[in-house]
Amino acid sequence: MDPTVNAWRKAQRTQLLGQRQSLSPDDRLRAAEVIGEQLSAIVAANGIVSVGLYWPIKQEISLLAWANELAGERNVVLCLPVVVTPKEPLEYWRWTQGEPLARGIWNIPVPAERDVVLPDLMLAPVVGFDRANYRLGYGGGYFDRTLASLRRRPMVVGIGYAFSALETIFPQTHDIPMDAVLTDTPMPLEQP
Repeated sequence: MDPTVNAWRKAQRTQLLGQRQSLSPDDRLRAAEVIGEQLSAIVAANGIVSVGLYWPIKQEISLLAWANELAGERNVVLCLPVVVTPKEPLEYWRWTQGEPLARGIWNIPVPAERDVVLPDLMLAPVVGFDRANYRLGYGGGYFDRTLASLRRRPMVVGIGYAFSALETIFPQTHDIPMDAVLTDTPMPLEQP
């Protein structure tokens, strides 16, 4: 990666993570509610039967309550990403809230038992994002590596805060855009 772009991305991460850190628990809860409503509409409109969640870290928007309701109301299968081998694609393992969890890489909770699922809808937390739906993450490359390896591409939706919007993330050849990004500021519905 170009050293200038790498330095710029690092600076953006630091700034955006600082902004996220300053949000109150109420702000994060409101964001989860707004995004949950948008996600419910996407799930219903697209016949989604499995959702790849993420375990929220570093003040990411927590969609665990939304997912629990979704699983109960619609029988949607939930799964969480697991780093099986460092610097390799993630696997998504089936998980129901209340089932045992283990500590994965970086101490992020993961399902205790391996039951691999390829989700229909994959949710990806964003540190930043741009108009072309490219994701600025934490810099490990797991998300893009995973998408590049899949035999069938799921719908991929980024989850973040509206203040995380950037003009560009200066995408590199290995970056893969998401299908959409949902934020705490809902996008107006497009009229036919």
